[in-house]
Amino acid sequence: MPSFQTRLKITGLRPGNPPEAVMDTAVEVLGTRHHVEAHQLQLAGGVPQLTLRFLVDATEYSGENRQARDSAAMMRDAVERVALTVLRRSRGRWTPV
Repeated sequence: MPSFQTRLKITGLRPGNPPEAVMDTAVEVLGTRHHVEAHQLQLAGGVPQLTLRFLVDATEYSGENRQARDSAAMMRDAVERVALTVLRRSRGRWTPV
């Protein structure tokens, strides 16, 4: 089974969500489609970053890559319900998109 890794920077929490909800959500959602081998939280340039390693069922190369990208996008969408991941610079301030 091919192994993939996804990384997602987290810039803040949405109101009413505890910090542990971010990783819990990421692992739970990715785990619905794949075996999650490992997960960690680290700082990248001073910003918290989730890193998850997961296995994709072996098929053919481009299909495996497509499964991994689709699953990472699904995980990102779920995490964005509890955490802020995209900011835009506007008039000298970073604001959530």
